[in-house]
Amino acid sequence: MTFVNEGTWDRAIRILAAIALGYVAWITWPATTSVVSLVIGTIALVTGLVGWCPAYAVFGISSKKRVRA
Repeated sequence: MTFVNEGTWDRAIRILAAIALGYVAWITWPATTSVVSLVIGTIALVTGLVGWCPAYAVFGISSKKRVRA
């Protein structure tokens, strides 16, 4: 049984967004923007690496292609 509900493109976009948000957090460090960017970037990075999104699971969404047998 697999719990992956993110497709390859979805995972790649999340990881790239996490890198961009990490950069924003680094540039604006002593501000509230940096903390918000860091939190959102961390969530995007973890879900991108793991391949499972809790929000997708709650709403029954999956961006992963289904393999037909």
